[in-house]
Amino acid sequence: MFPCCCCSRDKSVIYKAEVFTGEMLHAGTTNSIYIHLRGTMDSSHRICLPKSRFIGGHRRGAVIELDVFCPSSLGHLEFVVLESEPYLPFCFLNDDWFCSKVVVTTPEGDTVNFPCYHWISGHERLMFREATGKLIFNETWPEAIEERKKELQSRQKMYRWSIYAEGLPQIMECDSASDLPAEVRFSFTKELEFKFTAVEALLSLKLETHSTNKKQWKSLDELSHVFNGHKTDVYEYVENNWKEDEFFGYQLLNGINPMMIHRCSKLPENFPVTEDMVKASLFGKNLEAEIQKGNIFLVDYKRLHGVTANVIHGKQHFLAAPLCLLYVTPEEKLIPIAIQLKQEPGEDNPIFLPTDSEYDWLLAKIFVRSADFAEHELNFHLLRTHLLAEVFAMSTLRNLPMVHPIYKLLISHFRYTLQINTLARQALISENGLFTENASIGGPGMVEFLKEAVASLTYSSLCMPEDITARGLESIPNFLYREDGLRLWDIVHRFVHNVIGHYYTCDSDVQKDSELQNWIKEIFFHGFLAETSTGIPQSFSLMTELVKFLTMVIFTVSVQHAAVNNGQFDFGGWMPNFPIALQQPPPTTKGQCTESTMLKTFPDINTTVNGMAALYLLSRQSTDFVALGNGYQDHFSEKTPLELIHETQNVLKKYNFEIQGRNVSLPLSYTYLNPNNVENSVAL
Repeated sequence: MFPCCCCSRDKSVIYKAEVFTGEMLHAGTTNSIYIHLRGTMDSSHRICLPKSRFIGGHRRGAVIELDVFCPSSLGHLEFVVLESEPYLPFCFLNDDWFCSKVVVTTPEGDTVNFPCYHWISGHERLMFREATGKLIFNETWPEAIEERKKELQSRQKMYRWSIYAEGLPQIMECDSASDLPAEVRFSFTKELEFKFTAVEALLSLKLETHSTNKKQWKSLDELSHVFNGHKTDVYEYVENNWKEDEFFGYQLLNGINPMMIHRCSKLPENFPVTEDMVKASLFGKNLEAEIQKGNIFLVDYKRLHGVTANVIHGKQHFLAAPLCLLYVTPEEKLIPIAIQLKQEPGEDNPIFLPTDSEYDWLLAKIFVRSADFAEHELNFHLLRTHLLAEVFAMSTLRNLPMVHPIYKLLISHFRYTLQINTLARQALISENGLFTENASIGGPGMVEFLKEAVASLTYSSLCMPEDITARGLESIPNFLYREDGLRLWDIVHRFVHNVIGHYYTCDSDVQKDSELQNWIKEIFFHGFLAETSTGIPQSFSLMTELVKFLTMVIFTVSVQHAAVNNGQFDFGGWMPNFPIALQQPPPTTKGQCTESTMLKTFPDINTTVNGMAALYLLSRQSTDFVALGNGYQDHFSEKTPLELIHETQNVLKKYNFEIQGRNVSLPLSYTYLNPNNVENSVAL
């Protein structure tokens, strides 16, 4: 502890300050740092953190403890002022410092938090508010209102909207991850691990015999040996069961894309399935009767119809836009009973059935799984979690000051999001990105498809209870994504309801919160492109509206992202189950497919290896992973929110144990929505 005098110690009171340096690379500094406490009754002197131990004290991740002596109580602490000056006089080298927070213990024993999360340059003076959440109309100090305005003006210059592609949600204007403000950058640990994992994945897969190998796979056994040593238990289960109809159906409920399936109330006119075709699959039961009973389901990949397929390594690849009919058996198993690979029926577009030859039926399912890859990666993963998370993060950073309770509620849910999205645009979906160069849906078709996906984006489809109801999935058996997801939605909703109720006393508080109204307005215009058909609100009038929207935001960037992200290598590492690309067009006749046909249809070795490497990288959990329900404590200081946080964490822990108990009796555990496995933000 470093004692610093600002008065005679005999008659002074002592404030104990802890100054935290950030964890990211180069967060430390050799500059002189000054601290100044301001309360409602008085202010401390400007105090320099002692230079005798200065270098060691300001290394990355360090905490300096400091006694601040004052002649009398400062009253309620409102601000901490931090200043930075070059260590040597007339030094023109700018050694920036990143302060994460300051914690002050008052003479009365109270703890007062000052979140900072900001770079401070030489000759810079910044003021930070005490962490108690305050709405703008509750501010009593003109100086505090002015500080809010200055903070937002600074942030709006730092975080600028940019158009990635016409018709898509807007993104942050940023050329590379190194240009991002440090407050949204990876920690030093995350930075090192992410680079190491990328190198590890590529070296593990891109061996000399695979890195430029554009040959076909000779057999499934050859493919099986590529990733030996890295297979998870689920990966091995997938490899052993991917051909089975029951597992095909299982994945549409509990795989990495549980978002396509819906109850079939009437057969689509362009899918002319007859009673005779499916009689054997229905065990002699009547198709129309089973539809009326709610036992028939459909997946329709119509958004892929007409999308331009990619040219990979100079060779045209192919996409299908299939329809697949499924049946819940008396044993409560979901199985496919009919597949049509193109949207327009005709003689060259047969309906494939389980009674067809082994490879006719298997290849039809492979085309469905490849279409599912496109829908999953671009629509339900990239668009509906990553891009929306960036929209929510940008509007929060631009419109809500750090003292705003909704900033405090949300900011931990955007940890690393801007950096991971910037890296994805550079490495995965850029002109030379891995996805662009190796996926059938890459290249020009990627933006074509994304525009189709944006056109189907609605507020209700982002709210899980409404989405489940709209798709008619309330009672389909063995739907673990639904069970876990709805439970987590309720837990998040209850937490948000209680936190918002602590700060907003009535609907009029919501209506007159100008910062909040600007926040939702930017989301509507920049994220949902001012399309009223999406159902996204342009303003808030009711507390219930606000609670629902905030629940959706938190659920989307945590729970929903975990559901569609965490199992990518588990379910997609075995390429035949989730092909990134296909080299042959959909078959137009029956009775022609063989094992050789299937192997020629699969992507070549190099394309396969690149796809597997990407899924491996994107499924690896970092050691600085933050689970759902954590991260709030650094931003809230009041008793009630802290109690609500603790209560919610206990509820999540209890549910985690419930899921673990349930999974013991399952042939394949569903773990992606275990609260301990749900990351608090889109960070991967």
